[in-house]
Amino acid sequence: MRTNKTSVSPVKKRRKRFTKDDLELTLLSVPTLIWYFIFCYLPMFGVIIAFKNYKLQPGGHGFLYNLLHSDWAGFGNFEYFFTSNAFTMLLRNTILYNIVFIIISASVAVGGALMLSSMINKKASKVYQTMMFLPYFMSWVVVSYFVYALLTPERGLLNGLITALGGDPIMWYQEAKYWPFIIVFLNTWKGMGYGMVMYLASITGIDPSLYEAAVMDGANKKQQMRHITLPGIKPVFVMMLILDCGKIFNSDFGLFYQVTGQIPASLYETVSTFDTFVYKAIKSTAPIGQTAAASFFQAICSCGTILLANWVVSKVDNENRII
Repeated sequence: MRTNKTSVSPVKKRRKRFTKDDLELTLLSVPTLIWYFIFCYLPMFGVIIAFKNYKLQPGGHGFLYNLLHSDWAGFGNFEYFFTSNAFTMLLRNTILYNIVFIIISASVAVGGALMLSSMINKKASKVYQTMMFLPYFMSWVVVSYFVYALLTPERGLLNGLITALGGDPIMWYQEAKYWPFIIVFLNTWKGMGYGMVMYLASITGIDPSLYEAAVMDGANKKQQMRHITLPGIKPVFVMMLILDCGKIFNSDFGLFYQVTGQIPASLYETVSTFDTFVYKAIKSTAPIGQTAAASFFQAICSCGTILLANWVVSKVDNENRII
């Protein structure tokens, strides 16, 4: 028996045309692209300072001339930074503080969002949400004055209460053991409103019919939260976690420098981080190449940690990865 073989022609892929809508969206994005190019990508040229012994050349030339005509240092600036006595302490403080910040801030934000979303009185929920969100807009300089009013040794509110109860006043800015708790508390207090808004928006986007079906099946509030709400906010939680991992080698300069009273000597080993080290190095007579090496080290590590966190998420839950 003879069979006829028919060849199947491959399906031609349609070409993606540049439509009018694409042109409009591209034009809308041009100002943002220009802003990013000028303020984010163009300054990246300055990273070569970390590999040079920057010196002013005779003749009164500009920055670029001095930079290009300075001698190459190779990795000498990085070697000086890594072998300095402060490197281990700065690395320890920066990483440990950020790990604690991520754990506590995420827990408080998720817990607060779940409680506010479960409130029956929605007007009261909006009031509480606004009150918790207000500290996020406050500058650390303003917060530092409130903290000083509470902790100042002479007329501070806390020392007044301690003295009234028969205790001895505490020299808060001289006692380093209290500051890890103070910094963690202030960071959580100031940032919990922003985190809760993110998770509340995610909870609002969950389909209400899922809760209605759960109620019909006899599920209580705890079961609804476990099987509907928490899986619903999981993508946002993972995204926030990855982004926070990208900032694990950075610190909030205002929190560590302004709130502590510009880091007195008694608190130096407890609250110093890479950002405060770079700021103090710029104000000192240290070579700018060594300061740039410390900042460049932060940038490389931050990029590496966010890529590592995204890779781990892709292995565990590929659907929720960012890249």
